Amino acid sequence: MFATFILALRQAGLPVSLTEYLTLLGAMKARVAAYDLDDFYYLSRAALVKDERHLDRFDRIFGEVFRGLERPPGAPEGEIPEEWLRLVAEKVLTPEEMARIEALGGFEALMETLRRRLAEQKGRHQGGSKWIGTGGTSPFGAYGYNPEGVRIGQDGSRHRRAVKVWDRREFRDLDDDVEIGTRNMKIALRRLRRFAREGAATELDMPGTIRSTAHNAGTLDLRLVPERRNAVKVLLLLDIGGSMDDHVRISSELFSAARSEFKHLVHFYFHNCPYERLWRSNRRRRDETVPTAEVLRTYGPDYKLVLVGDASMSPYEITQVGGSVEHWNEEPGRAWLERLTGHFRRSAWLNPVPQDFWGHTPSIGMVGEIMEGRMFPLTLRGLDDMARELVR
Repeated sequence: MFATFILALRQAGLPVSLTEYLTLLGAMKARVAAYDLDDFYYLSRAALVKDERHLDRFDRIFGEVFRGLERPPGAPEGEIPEEWLRLVAEKVLTPEEMARIEALGGFEALMETLRRRLAEQKGRHQGGSKWIGTGGTSPFGAYGYNPEGVRIGQDGSRHRRAVKVWDRREFRDLDDDVEIGTRNMKIALRRLRRFAREGAATELDMPGTIRSTAHNAGTLDLRLVPERRNAVKVLLLLDIGGSMDDHVRISSELFSAARSEFKHLVHFYFHNCPYERLWRSNRRRRDETVPTAEVLRTYGPDYKLVLVGDASMSPYEITQVGGSVEHWNEEPGRAWLERLTGHFRRSAWLNPVPQDFWGHTPSIGMVGEIMEGRMFPLTLRGLDDMARELVR
């Protein structure tokens, strides 16, 4: 069962021999380490590492192969937890091996092959390159690797190559109470403010009162005006989950700054690309969604549309019917992006990915083209440039 571990050590350049491997197996059979992960670490290090120069490399490979393994509370002493066995079986591939694995050749081919596999497959598979299974190079399954596939039954993303995810995914709302790091964002967003006096007259108009009192021969004549408020209205669409997990903190800072700066702020969430539905709460996104068409009918063209996301997705999400990673979309993402940008007079996209890396992800260029160049990095300079664009 430790063959994957030994092969990974050898691929990393550690001189692990068959004799040392057998020594480790003999010690495990004698229950020197039992089922404690720390004990196994020290035992395997003592048995397999003969030169202190290799300790750092051994620690790195041990962490990759056995990451996240801990004995569950209350697990029977004589049983090996299933999670241990499943993760040990994961493939550890070098970049060269990954490059040799070929995709099926397009979204239609991938979906058609999945239909055939579902109809043909009769049992569980592991470590292969064809069937729906685990720990292999098939385009379908979990805990393996393929440059373009359907993720089924895997806890979280690993390589971020899935075209579709066949699992129920749970995301959390962004925190609008974040204060650390929001001060400069608030200053940058103030360029979007346009003050106007609207509503009931509740604020004393000192210059008007003085003029009216003077014209009234010194008799006090109070004048009131409506309170001066920021009249700019913002519709904020926030990408959440998946690769955006890397940018939760800066997204929360932006969300918190926007909530404090704009009285007229409406927000919705989406994943990767806006489609036919948006949602307000990520915890209830399966039950309480809002049709995007209804959002377009409810909020007028005078709203400033700001989309926040890394735009890092499969190009199929933008160009293909059914290309969404999470559901079957009847229209491609491009159609909904064009409707949104066509409805609102001013729109922009904020991207937390550093601008130097935009050219490495085709989908970022595709979204930037739809936005007609109105994509800005989520930095203070980017916020400033976005604000200038939206108030033109």
